[in-house]
Amino acid sequence: MASIFGHGIVGYTISKVASEPHTKALVILAIVSSILPDIDVLAFHFEIPYEAPFGHRGFTHSILFALIWAIVVTLIFGKTLKKRYALVIFFSTMSHGILDAMTTGGRGVGFFIPFDDTRHFLPWRVIKVSPLSVGQFFSEWGLQVILNEFIYIFIPCTVVLIFVGAKNSNKEV
Repeated sequence: MASIFGHGIVGYTISKVASEPHTKALVILAIVSSILPDIDVLAFHFEIPYEAPFGHRGFTHSILFALIWAIVVTLIFGKTLKKRYALVIFFSTMSHGILDAMTTGGRGVGFFIPFDDTRHFLPWRVIKVSPLSVGQFFSEWGLQVILNEFIYIFIPCTVVLIFVGAKNSNKEV
């Protein structure tokens, strides 16, 4: 998996690109949604195998989960911005599986669970897989992950945010 930081910055970026005006609630919900799929690491504590539909990178990384989560969040928080909330939350949640499918480790992502249990990777696997435990994150491995994500996640997100900011400042003139 990518780190919590990598997932979070992508959720933040999606919320800024897709929502004008930017509501604090939507930005926070997008960040949470981009991290949420890793709730499935709890499956390890219940001895659910990694490869099982509810194992790590399983159902909570699927398109169906992202859709259900987007609908629930939109119904609760969307108020008058339902379409915007639904799109931002869906894409923020989906970004998690996409980033994980670009990592150098793991057993793939179950994008189509519960309809197909096959795990998938994207052809471009350049993101170093992040440690699952906090203790391991504060190690040489964790440092390598952060440096790698700086190149493949943080810099691209920053470039996007700069362009969005420039575009929005031109609108005000």
